[in-house]
Amino acid sequence: MPSPAGPALNFAPELLLRAQGAEGGGIRVAFFDVDGVLTDGGLLMGEAGESLKRFNILDGLGLKLLQRAGITPVVITGRDSAPLRARLAALGITHAYFGTEDKRPAAEATLAQLNLRWAQAAAIGDDWPDLPVLERCSFSAAPANAHAEVRARVHWVTPERGGEGAARSFCDLLLVAAGRYAALLDEARER
Repeated sequence: MPSPAGPALNFAPELLLRAQGAEGGGIRVAFFDVDGVLTDGGLLMGEAGESLKRFNILDGLGLKLLQRAGITPVVITGRDSAPLRARLAALGITHAYFGTEDKRPAAEATLAQLNLRWAQAAAIGDDWPDLPVLERCSFSAAPANAHAEVRARVHWVTPERGGEGAARSFCDLLLVAAGRYAALLDEARER
C-alpha cells in the first residue's frame, strides 16, 4: 500500500489559526484534566477501595510529542491515585496537580512559574470544574462525551471520547498549528 506524501491529518484553517494562540509566540502550555479526558471517566474500584484507571496509549504519545515540540503539558485533576502518578511519571510529566478541585489557581501558578500568559495556553476538559481554565485559555477543547455546558463553551470538540484518543487529537491539533507535526511524523517514520 502506498504511503501518503505528507501527513494524513487535516484541520480547518480557522481551527488551526485559533489553535496557534491569541498572540505571537504560540501555545506554550497545555492543561489536561484526567477523568473524562485522559481516561473514559469511569471509576473501577478494587476490593480494598483502591481505584484503577485505564489510559489510552495514543494519548500518552501525544503528551510526549507536545514536550518534544516545546509545549509543556500540565495535568490538573480533582482526584489522586497511585496509578495516575505512575502513568504521569512514565510519560515524564513534571507539572501536575492532584486532588485540586479549584483548578484556576493551579493553572495560574503554572503560568507564573513558566513566565507565560493565558494567551499562550490551551486546555482540554470535560466537566464544570474545568470551565475556569477552559474559558481563560487562548484555545480550549473538550472530548465528544464532555458535559453539554462544556462542549458549548470550548473552541473545539474532538471527534473522540475521553480515554479513547481525545487527548491525542487535541495534541495533534496543537502540533499541526505549531508547525511541528510533519517533522515529528517524519522522525518517527525514519526510526
